[in-house]
Amino acid sequence: MMTVISTRKDGEVLVVTSNNPPVNALGQAVRKGLADAMAEAAADDAIKAIVITCEGRTFFAGADITEFGKPPVGPSLPEVIDTIEASTKPVVAAIHGTALGGGLEVALGCHYRIAVASAKLGLPEVKLGILPGAGGTQRLPRVVGVEAALPMVVKGDPIPAAAAERIGLVDKLVADDGLAESGVEFARNIVGAASHPVSSARIDMIDPSLGDAFFDEFRKTELRRLKGFEAPEACIEAVRAAIELPFVEGVKKERELFGKLVTGTQSRALRHVFFAERAASKIDDIPADTPILPISKVGILGAGTMGGGIAMNFLTAGIPVTILEREQAPLDRGVSIIRKNYERSAARGKFTAEQVEQCMGRLTPTLEMTDLADCDLVIEAVFENMDVKKEVFAKLDAIVKQGAILASNTSYLNVDEMAAVTKRPEYVLGLHFFSPANVMRLMEIVRAEETAPAVLKTAMALSKKIGKVAVVAGVCHGFIGNRMLSPRQQAANTLLMQGITPWAVDDALTDFGLPMGPFQMADLAGLDLGWDRETSKGETIRDVLCERDRRGQKNGKGFYDYGENRQRTPSAEVEEIIASFVAKSGQASQSFSSEDIRNRLLFPMINEGAKILDEGMAQRASDIDTVWINGYGWPAYTGGPMFWADTIGLDVVVEGLKAFGHDVSPYLADKAAKGERFNG
Repeated sequence: MMTVISTRKDGEVLVVTSNNPPVNALGQAVRKGLADAMAEAAADDAIKAIVITCEGRTFFAGADITEFGKPPVGPSLPEVIDTIEASTKPVVAAIHGTALGGGLEVALGCHYRIAVASAKLGLPEVKLGILPGAGGTQRLPRVVGVEAALPMVVKGDPIPAAAAERIGLVDKLVADDGLAESGVEFARNIVGAASHPVSSARIDMIDPSLGDAFFDEFRKTELRRLKGFEAPEACIEAVRAAIELPFVEGVKKERELFGKLVTGTQSRALRHVFFAERAASKIDDIPADTPILPISKVGILGAGTMGGGIAMNFLTAGIPVTILEREQAPLDRGVSIIRKNYERSAARGKFTAEQVEQCMGRLTPTLEMTDLADCDLVIEAVFENMDVKKEVFAKLDAIVKQGAILASNTSYLNVDEMAAVTKRPEYVLGLHFFSPANVMRLMEIVRAEETAPAVLKTAMALSKKIGKVAVVAGVCHGFIGNRMLSPRQQAANTLLMQGITPWAVDDALTDFGLPMGPFQMADLAGLDLGWDRETSKGETIRDVLCERDRRGQKNGKGFYDYGENRQRTPSAEVEEIIASFVAKSGQASQSFSSEDIRNRLLFPMINEGAKILDEGMAQRASDIDTVWINGYGWPAYTGGPMFWADTIGLDVVVEGLKAFGHDVSPYLADKAAKGERFNG
């Protein structure tokens, strides 16, 4: 059996090394090994200092979350960290890769921290619906101050080692090579010091004057995007305890808050999301030894908003891109927008000016399709029309080298039909990016009937390289996300015809946690998209709105009236139009609670999700959750649509669908009857 913690003496320094791949998670064996190593150092008078380091690609990257919900086995992480901190011999953490969560808490328990420049440090527990539970919320403010600690704890984003050094979290940056040796050298230099900093005992960085005004301002500026999440507020409360309470009492408060969160519904949902994203990358029926094809150059057809956004993903990842347009003006405009997007990111500190130029240097604009001949992957992002797509695929097939992958960015259309016009159907698939493509994390990989396993595996590997969360979908209209959007829109239109206002419909979903409702989305997209005045017969509410020049946000009136800064307000004119349609239908206006409206909108989505699973269009229910959280803004703290359905009970969903007059998916009905869940 492999020993996960080993020790070796380097003169008067004991080097303690963790080797627990893949990320040196702080499971029970690691915790016990660290405790034993500290006991070994304490018992050996020849040892004057200790260095804690890790093998592999990273320092301790966090707690072992597979232990959540299981009976605790000692020693606990707080006990181990207290032991490290209580050492009379200085302890140095030597950090590479990432020191995240429990890993950073271990480092905070050490007296000193050195790191390579590429390392990142953070406390991401908030993203799992919890907070640091091993003293992190109390030690970090004492080391770097509350102003620096608060965003790290509440937002959970890691910071680079250079930033950590600036705020005092890292004592010294060292070279990548020989990290353990650098740790030993650092330890030797501080052995003779009269005292060593103890994180829990420090008060020099605590500003007792920070009170309500400071924390209220932080909430106002930082918590808007975290609306609905419980953990961020608990994190604020815990960090505030570092100002107001002694360390021991602060830790007690931290543990109390941690205990409430870890057993709550949001934490369970967010842990589901965490594992769901990792499961999404697994393609069930592809052998492990399936090769990944080399992708060293990408071609993109279309330099519009979508094509340019797609290009940025590859440019940023270091992959050269040739982008094609039919005319010079749209090509120049597309390249200009790509540059402006990079420059905006650079202004926010995401890129240096040099990195912007490096990315732009990888971009080759062209008007000639033959310039795509040597690409390993070509993605079309042209007009969403099957005839146009087929024409493009036929031309690409004749030009692009054999063995290259041809992909469509279609949102709805049949990828099998596109593959059929080529002589390489096994090299054709869908890569559905979400807009804006350089920002949105989701990508649906659409597996066509003849897509080769190596092509599918290559697409999944490439998605990781460009920072996407990818989900495999089968060929059906709208794939996973847009297919489920359709019954929701139908339900929304039905509600209008029952006399429910657009704002009541939208508010039911935004109150639930979605970023916007269906009628807000319609106004944003433009109500006249695909509408023709010549053929309009005024048969739908949308027709009448367009006939009255209510086109959406772009002209200040759609389902809503819009004032300055596009602030929406209910429209009396729209209410009157809806009332007239209801009256003409011969039905009386209905009145539903917000919860009832929500269920009438969301239950049909769950029903469609069940059909998608039954047809094999998604590999697993958690993939559907991943799509909706990363592509449509579904509130992560509910776990996604299928997990939410599991939470409220599939029997509740079935009864609701029946009451609303829907045909229930046999797959859903069967699971409900058996008392089963979508997710395990």
